[in-house]
Amino acid sequence: MSSIDQVGTFSLGDRRVKRLGYGAMQLAGPGVFGPPRDRDAALAVLREAVARGVDHIDTSDFYGPHITNQLIREALHPYRKDLTLVTKVGARRGADGSWIPAFSREELTQAVHDNLRNLGLEALDVVNLRSMLSVHHPAEGSLEAPLRVLADLQKQGLIRHIGLSNVTRTQVAAGRQLCNIVCVQNQYNLAHREDDALIDELARDGIAYVPFFPLGGFTPLQSSTLSDVAARLQVTPMQVALAWLLRRSPNILLIPGTSSLTHLRENLAAAELTLPGDVMTALDTVADIGPA
Repeated sequence: MSSIDQVGTFSLGDRRVKRLGYGAMQLAGPGVFGPPRDRDAALAVLREAVARGVDHIDTSDFYGPHITNQLIREALHPYRKDLTLVTKVGARRGADGSWIPAFSREELTQAVHDNLRNLGLEALDVVNLRSMLSVHHPAEGSLEAPLRVLADLQKQGLIRHIGLSNVTRTQVAAGRQLCNIVCVQNQYNLAHREDDALIDELARDGIAYVPFFPLGGFTPLQSSTLSDVAARLQVTPMQVALAWLLRRSPNILLIPGTSSLTHLRENLAAAELTLPGDVMTALDTVADIGPA
């Protein structure tokens, strides 16, 4: 029994995964573009994650592009039957590393086939449609056309389940009218809590919520409250931030990313951390008081 078994599991469509997984974005080069600085280290992180019980890996063929999926295939293929790979479509990369919307039927279809080829799969477990109506933040607008493309690819057997990423509550509701949505992946962490109501709504309906940038992303979380709690519990602030997310709601699935074996082990050890009630109360104020 691995340490991450302690935080339980939740459903991703017809799959059941442990609530602490791994996000592969950081395995690509700087800016999520180009090859990693240390290819052997990237492969070692992937193998270590699975060896420690991770059964949910988040990726995309626009990480690199192609690099991250190719690393996953090299490190882990043939895949364990209990390993769930979740990918994203809806964007492509410019020659300068820029993020470009890719919502046409042709682009989405090509993206699905690229993911299949580079991961070495015949069908993708879960494909999240990544809204690019605004590159870095959710923005209102219809996602009906691209969702219908994914639904068609699902009928063809290329996709098992569909999710949404970088979306508003309104878009989630509209998407659920078009097809079965098994997860929502948005930015959410101790200090960035705009999706509180959405998380609770999805939990009631048995739908997974997968926060990206659970540790703050390119700007790591900084809070005197977080640091004080970590010092009191003799753990790292990032372990506290992950433990808070696991306690926040049972439908939250974590995918913290790293290219470091040391950080991977620290992240997974957050599963063993129990936060007392007074600590949760203190941490709940971080979003209100902001960075110290």
